Amino acid sequence: MMSVTKEIVTERLKTINGPDFTGNIVDLGMVSEIFIADSKVFFSITVPAARAQEMEPLRAAAERVVKAIPGVAGAVVALTAERKGGGMEAPVPARPAPRPAPPAPPTAPRAAPHAPASHSSGKRGVPGIEAIIAVASGKGGVGKSTTAVNIALGLAANGLRVGVLDADIYGPSMPRLLNIHGRPQTVDGKILKPMENYGLKVMSMGFLVDEETPMIWRGPMVMSALTQMLREVEWGRLDVLVVDMPPGTGDAQLTMAQQVPLAGAVIVSTPQDLALIDARKGLNMFKKVDVPLLGIVENMSYFVAPDTGKRYDIFGHGGARREAERLGVTFLGEVPLEMGIRESSDEGAPVVASKPDSAEAKIYRDIASKVWDRVNEERGASEAAVPSIVFE
Repeated sequence: MMSVTKEIVTERLKTINGPDFTGNIVDLGMVSEIFIADSKVFFSITVPAARAQEMEPLRAAAERVVKAIPGVAGAVVALTAERKGGGMEAPVPARPAPRPAPPAPPTAPRAAPHAPASHSSGKRGVPGIEAIIAVASGKGGVGKSTTAVNIALGLAANGLRVGVLDADIYGPSMPRLLNIHGRPQTVDGKILKPMENYGLKVMSMGFLVDEETPMIWRGPMVMSALTQMLREVEWGRLDVLVVDMPPGTGDAQLTMAQQVPLAGAVIVSTPQDLALIDARKGLNMFKKVDVPLLGIVENMSYFVAPDTGKRYDIFGHGGARREAERLGVTFLGEVPLEMGIRESSDEGAPVVASKPDSAEAKIYRDIASKVWDRVNEERGASEAAVPSIVFE
């Protein structure tokens, strides 16, 4: 069988005319870096954002041309819009296709309670991963990703083998938060290896596209990309996979909740009423799809002035705790609005890893311990609910 190379794919793509028949898409600089894994070809085409919807035929033509190359098993082509001026601004919804992300090897985790159970839900677990936890929020801007990565590091500090899946397709932040650069390698050209830092295994769309390239994907593409990044990555043996969900209650959340036996969800909110209203939406969504609620974290809970030591409740205080009590959900803890947390996150050195002896790191480790305790409680309750048949 003919070996598929980037050069061959590039030459074939030169037969595709650009918008308005002005040259071909390769010479116009519209084609991204070409990624080939297991004879499947992945790339994106940068188009003017204002014309994204009308560019679907161009995307489809490029996909057909590549699929026709001898030896190509499949092609996945995404439309992207890049901020470069000249009409390449703000993305407009269009139909695209995801980048790769690859099969997890069947391995069994070390003893950390039990194997990922689908119970009676019929959801298929991920081989080798003991438990999958979603960290979510009803709205953006509440510090969810920072909370997720520090919880993951807290779980690792408590002796667990931990991975992080960045499920925010439109705004992946894990590459920056964990100071990871470059592209993932493949195993035998078929499966992606997760990137690693601070003892965490990590996969993110941010490793497959440039940081400033916005994705223009509709629901089915988001769901496909998430499924691949979850199931087609060599995670190995993990006690827990922390999934940093995008804000809101959209396709990504439903995909994870409906297709994966989540051990539970952690909701991140700030104390003010507006954030709590949105947090309730997230809580209710997970309830409706029978995902256990592990608890609520109140982020930016208070501010302590470094010069005077005086405490200020800038966004109010205790709203998330009261909401947790009202709903009968575990309150996992309060994280202060602290400059060091923000600075260390921006520098790619999360506080739990860079300042493990700090008060803030201890808060996150305590939250992580409560999360893991809740996972085991839910697991025990679920097993207790399964009837046993005894033959005498």
